[in-house]
Amino acid sequence: MPSPRLQVELPPWVDGFVDWQRHYPRLEDRMALVVELGHEQVRRATGGPFTAAVFERDSGVLVAVGVNMAVPAHNCVLHAEAVALMMAGARLHSHSLGVEGMPAHELVSSCEPCAMCLGATLWSGVARLVTGATKADAEAIGYDEGPVFPESYAYLEQRGVAVVRQVLRDQARTLFTEYRAAGGVIY
Repeated sequence: MPSPRLQVELPPWVDGFVDWQRHYPRLEDRMALVVELGHEQVRRATGGPFTAAVFERDSGVLVAVGVNMAVPAHNCVLHAEAVALMMAGARLHSHSLGVEGMPAHELVSSCEPCAMCLGATLWSGVARLVTGATKADAEAIGYDEGPVFPESYAYLEQRGVAVVRQVLRDQARTLFTEYRAAGGVIY
């Protein structure tokens, strides 16, 4: 039996939903986009309630978005942050978002990343991580975010990744109650 092929594509509705020409000058503007993306993801039932985006940190230019596709794609690594980072690398034709000569990038996530995505954040080369809902918010509805500790964030910062947490937290955590009410799979 030949090896399976893997191709990662965002749901078809994403390009019509996202304004790729708009700049997002403030962190709140960037998180608002990520949360709106999450509401659309839940409404369309195309994956889990987690969403993320990569921006140029200083200009607010949107580089890529990601939505959680683990369940529909049958792929445990297709978390929103991982997808956003993959899409950013593909758009910029770079294995790292921290390559010299490239603008500084940031990852904006609707929730504090799980252990896997926290590791991907470090290795991606982003200069800043911005989060909305907390690990406790995700775990309150049954998600297991894995071994993420206060020391995990301290380590990121020691390695040069700035961390800003709980931006629009109340709005971001509504994604969980909306997803649960829609009968979404908690895994």
